[in-house]
Amino acid sequence: MKKWIAGLVLLLFSGLTAVALWHHGYVGLFAFQLSTYAGIQVLTDLVIALGLFLLWLWQDAKQAGRNPWPWILGTCVTGSIAPLLYVLLFKLNQKQPSVAN
Repeated sequence: MKKWIAGLVLLLFSGLTAVALWHHGYVGLFAFQLSTYAGIQVLTDLVIALGLFLLWLWQDAKQAGRNPWPWILGTCVTGSIAPLLYVLLFKLNQKQPSVAN
């Protein structure tokens, strides 16, 4: 992912998050999502997607010699904001695909 895309998404999403927090509060975000089956589905989808991202982040941070725990805890508190910051701040380890003979 290009860093400028991650930066733009982070900026826009942080603004949206600030507005939502201002109007509903932190607990209100979850209360609203848990009030309907559609909201529960979206929240569950977010948890699954962030969980998959955290598996990747754990491996990437370990390979780079970084402590993954601040990013894991940050993701649990801020949702997608912490992973976007991680992508923006660090060079990501990319393994070259192996060629089978």
